[in-house]
Amino acid sequence: MKIIKKVDKMKTYAKIMKKENKLIGFIPTMGYLHEGHLSLMRTARKQTDTVITSIFVNPLQFGPDEDFKKYPRNIKKDEELARQCGVDVMFYPENEDMYPEGFATYINVEGLTEGLCGKSRAGHFRGVTTVVMKLFEIVKPDIAYFGQKDAQQAFVIKKMIEDLRMDITMKIMPIAREESGLAMSSRNAYLTKPEKKEAGILFTSLKLAEESVNSGEKDPKKIIKKMRDSISASSASAKIDYISIVDTKSLKEVRDISGEVLIALAVFIGKTRLIDNIIINTEKSEEGYKNVGTPKERNTVQGRA
Repeated sequence: MKIIKKVDKMKTYAKIMKKENKLIGFIPTMGYLHEGHLSLMRTARKQTDTVITSIFVNPLQFGPDEDFKKYPRNIKKDEELARQCGVDVMFYPENEDMYPEGFATYINVEGLTEGLCGKSRAGHFRGVTTVVMKLFEIVKPDIAYFGQKDAQQAFVIKKMIEDLRMDITMKIMPIAREESGLAMSSRNAYLTKPEKKEAGILFTSLKLAEESVNSGEKDPKKIIKKMRDSISASSASAKIDYISIVDTKSLKEVRDISGEVLIALAVFIGKTRLIDNIIINTEKSEEGYKNVGTPKERNTVQGRA
């Protein structure tokens, strides 16, 4: 596995792969890799000729009071894990190379970024779309792989690819979970053992919501109340940032549940903010994504040059 740290060298490598007609699969990450990341790498290894992953803790997507400086990092372990998954290149750029002095250009997707995490994380998604756009331009992927755990982020990037008619296929893959149901996340490293056990309530509340929908409940307010009550009853320390039920196309809150909806929540367990979600297709069409944790890809979007 090659380690590339300079943007120009990464661009040169990508150009060589393109000349050789190699299909490039790309997994952008902030490192501290876990099974969710590794599952994307293994899928890319099966589907593409050249697998590239990036590790870059992007300062633009952190607010002034967020955890940029203490975000977990372990590059040596990340290298070994990526190597085991058959990754060809780990792109590990320096901050000064990604954002040189005088940098003043940003990418912003409107509408989809206003609700959910966008309410409490001003500027977060502008940072995400800007860095992903830069990485796409550097790596030149044919297929980019993202996880459903960061569902709003994935939908925002999907919209960016569509609107800019980029020649990239994006694949959104199912959430990887621990035995408790807790969605795998680099930030889980912040949790103490008791907090980690407590954090399973996020998935429990989502499954409760799914059961309510499957039983015929159409009122999002009633479902959200059930989820809030469940979390409060199970965890005295949990602090709910939001619970929302939104349409998967607009990410706007729905008045009644029909078609495909995203049920998403953000909850503080101790000082750690965790997110999770489930996508439910009430029409249960064969093409619809029926549940979290299935081996099927959640969604695929093909951009056009």
